[in-house]
Amino acid sequence: MAKRGDSAADGGKTGPPSLDVTLTEDLRLGERRQAERRRAERRRHDRRESEPTTGELSVDELSAELQAAEERARDEQRELYRTLDLALRIGEVVLSSGAGTADATATILSVTAAAGLRGCEVDITFTSIAISYQAAPDVAPETHMRIVRYRGQDFSRLTAVDQLVRRFVRAELTREEASRELARMVSAGPPFPRWSSVVAWGVMAGGATLLLGGGWLITLVAVVTACFIELSNRWFNRQRLPAFYQQVAGAFVATAVALILYAVHAPVKPSLVVAAGIIMLLAGIALTGAVQDAITGYYVTAAARSLEAMLLTGGIIAGVSLGISLGIKLGLPVAIEAQTIQLSNLPIMVGSGALMAVAFAYASYSPLRSLLPIAIVGGLGSLVFTLMSRAEFGPAWSTAAAAFTVGLTGYSLGRRSGVPPLVVVVSGTVPLLPGLTIYKGLLELMSLGNLIGIVSLATAVAIGVALASGVILGEYVAQPIRREARRLEDRLAGPRLVGPRRPVRRRTERSRSHRSRRTRSS
Repeated sequence: MAKRGDSAADGGKTGPPSLDVTLTEDLRLGERRQAERRRAERRRHDRRESEPTTGELSVDELSAELQAAEERARDEQRELYRTLDLALRIGEVVLSSGAGTADATATILSVTAAAGLRGCEVDITFTSIAISYQAAPDVAPETHMRIVRYRGQDFSRLTAVDQLVRRFVRAELTREEASRELARMVSAGPPFPRWSSVVAWGVMAGGATLLLGGGWLITLVAVVTACFIELSNRWFNRQRLPAFYQQVAGAFVATAVALILYAVHAPVKPSLVVAAGIIMLLAGIALTGAVQDAITGYYVTAAARSLEAMLLTGGIIAGVSLGISLGIKLGLPVAIEAQTIQLSNLPIMVGSGALMAVAFAYASYSPLRSLLPIAIVGGLGSLVFTLMSRAEFGPAWSTAAAAFTVGLTGYSLGRRSGVPPLVVVVSGTVPLLPGLTIYKGLLELMSLGNLIGIVSLATAVAIGVALASGVILGEYVAQPIRREARRLEDRLAGPRLVGPRRPVRRRTERSRSHRSRRTRSS
């Protein structure tokens, strides 16, 4: 449990959140409104204290005063419980959606600060969230904990909660209204039909085959295979089968389909089906959050997320290796078709990257208004990767440059479209996942029996790390650039023909009374 004065989670290093911008301006506006309410209450209290008393209180009156004081203390305690419960439930949604620990911590502290609780301590350990609040040094701290029981990528819920937090910080919602809206968001179903999400996963796999140089026939096979994998994984999930075995089953199905294509001598590249299946299964692994936690100093959650990513990736490797072993035993000519990057195919590769990003975002229930920015970011990342690969910078550095571009542009486009940058950035990195590299390494390791496969698998690991770190670096660079661009935009806005030259501050009761006192004194 976190105590007053203890460090925050994982050493107390609180790096600036990258995927969620700080809520400083909204928080200051909410603070001013809260301060005005408190000053009004103090003035009413001073007027009541200044009224003359008619005599000493009787025993009954004293008892009534004590009961009223106890009731006020109980009300304050209930208010504290409700505020901490709201902050915990909001943090649960943010953390379970794949956001980094720094983002979840900043969101929770924004909620508690907007509700009037200063100096809260937050401790997050990947599967639990704890908040501790101490009202005074001589008062015992109040500590609450909530277990994160589910994880999934529902970007519509994450976007709704992000907007809810901003409205609450700006004092546009009361705590009761925010709690009711949060309960409605959590209990609501997906915004799109479930079958459309299954089709979107298939479209994403089809885009992967196009990105890797496949034709229309292998693309159709990849679409059908991906839809079957998604339906089977949903059935396994209803049967409460652990995610590791779901990854094994999905990877084996993709490899089995490729073996069937090899057996019938289909005029296609069967290895692209396996690569598309691997990319589909890798897309649900939150590697970016693991690297972000490590960079921002939350090493416990970073280790937990890294272990989860390694376990799920190990499931993919196990399923693919099982299929390759079966193919070798059956004597099938399992091979990797050579892939060359041609500038003449650049429009197809850029369009395929955009298609993959949009399909993944739709499958994760992203708001429709975010699909166009996601398509731009996904296509731009594929463009940078293709050009860097053509210039022979290597797969890791090409991926890092493309991921940096995705993080840099996704940050601004996400906020302009009214969604958290996490939604745009995670979707934009899907075309950069190393599906074909993993399959190549496994095939070389098992069929050829040499150490070249280990080098390919190490390259796939380097690509994953470059992908996550490049995105986060782009986010860090984008924050000051966006602030300076906003200031430059204000300077270059041109002459205003209608309306005030500068924004007018909202006049409050305090400002009007201060202006009247200055007038009387003059």
